[in-house]
Amino acid sequence: MAQLIVAVREACADALALLLPVWCAGCDEPDVALCERCALALQPEPRCRVVDAPGGGVAVWSGLAFEGVAARVLRAIKEEGRTGLATALAPALAAALDRAGAAGCVLVPMPTSRAAYRRRGFRVPELLLRRAHRRGRRLLRIARRTDDQRGLDRDARRRNVAGSLVATFAAAAPPVAGTLRGASANVRPAAGLQVVVVDDVVTTGASLAEAVRALRAEGVDVVAAVTLTATPGRGGTRG
Repeated sequence: MAQLIVAVREACADALALLLPVWCAGCDEPDVALCERCALALQPEPRCRVVDAPGGGVAVWSGLAFEGVAARVLRAIKEEGRTGLATALAPALAAALDRAGAAGCVLVPMPTSRAAYRRRGFRVPELLLRRAHRRGRRLLRIARRTDDQRGLDRDARRRNVAGSLVATFAAAAPPVAGTLRGASANVRPAAGLQVVVVDDVVTTGASLAEAVRALRAEGVDVVAAVTLTATPGRGGTRG
């Protein structure tokens, strides 16, 4: 039922966009949601960087740089609710997932705060995954509120998000068959599960590192992280 509600909401948003005045999200050209020139600017350019995380660094693959047209289109989705534009960004996310070796892994979207969900009506990482024809599993939840990351330096961002996420499957998992009485609490039902964490943008990597920490704490094998975009100038390399 929840998936049906999300699908109906997105369909209504897309239909409404057809009835209202529209302009290119990349360059403001009138009467088109995304002009041909800006669509070409969204061709995937996968790049990789390594983010320090508890238990060892994790490779983060991103499909585009968070600048120019890509940044404007993503902001139009997040700030203006233009969900139809996610289809144009889907190939870049798919390319990053392929480079990360995500085939066969569980895709875990970064959780969205209640305030952001109330404001937008959708979860950005999950929207992008659906438009890329990939399915995610909500294995992370927000354990405490954090401050806005904008304006914080790298160390402040890490302190801000430290301990803010928890893995959700451990407490709800059924006891393992054959365990001794009282011993099931020591069993990690997710041990060995291979996952790729997915988000819309990486800046310093603090939030992704916190997600990796929470998953690894339950014995999960975090293969990589993938984002649609990455802020430039953070040491990433194209590949």
